[in-house]
Amino acid sequence: MPRHPDPELEQRILAAASRLWARGGERALTMRAVAKAAGTTTPTVYERYRDRGDILKALRIKTRREMFAALSRTRSLCENIESYLKFALQNTHSYEVLFDGVGRPPSLYERWPSFNLMRERVRERLGGSPREHNRLMLAIWSLMHGTAMLIIRGEFEGALRAQAIVACMDAVENLLRAAERPKGQVYSEPKWPANLILGEGPKSQVGNSEKANSRSRKPRR
Repeated sequence: MPRHPDPELEQRILAAASRLWARGGERALTMRAVAKAAGTTTPTVYERYRDRGDILKALRIKTRREMFAALSRTRSLCENIESYLKFALQNTHSYEVLFDGVGRPPSLYERWPSFNLMRERVRERLGGSPREHNRLMLAIWSLMHGTAMLIIRGEFEGALRAQAIVACMDAVENLLRAAERPKGQVYSEPKWPANLILGEGPKSQVGNSEKANSRSRKPRR
C-alpha cells in the first residue's frame, strides 16, 4: 500500500537527523539511529528516504527554504544579514548540516536561494550585474558564516554574542561603503575565474583551483 504523507513525522525525522549529525557527524547518522531519535521505526524511515544521503538532501532543501523565507521578509542587505544570523542561531543543528561540504556535490549543484538574494541586494546597491559582485558576496558570506559558527561553537552569550553580531554587520557595511567609492576596493590576483559559479544549481562550478593557485598574487587596484 502506498504511504500517506505525514508532514509531522517527516519533520521529526529531519529534526532528529540534524541533531544526530551535529553531535557525531555522518557516522552517527544511521537510519536506525534516526528512527529511534524520531520515535518511529527503521522501515518507516526507509519508506520516506532511500538512505542517509537522501535524508541530508531533504534537510538541506528544507533549511534553505526556511532561511530564504526569513530573508525574503527583509528589505535591505543590512536586514538580510541580521535575519541570516538570527536564523543560524535559532536553527544551529540544521544550519551546520547545511554548510557541511557546501562547496562539493551534491550541495554544490543545488540552488542557493539566500546567497542569490543577498547578491541581488548587493547589485541593487552597487549597480552592475549580480555575477560582478561574486567576490564581494563571498567575502560577506564568509563574514556571516564565520560569525555564526564562532557564536555557535564558541558558545557566545550576552554582550559578547551581541557585539559579534554588530561587528559583523559593521564590517559588511564598511565593505559596501568602500565598494561605493571610486578605487575604494583592492583586488588581489587571481581574478575571479569565469568558471567559478556559485548558487546557480547545475550551472555551479568551483573552477580550476590548481590553475588559479599557480598564478601570481600581485595586488592590483
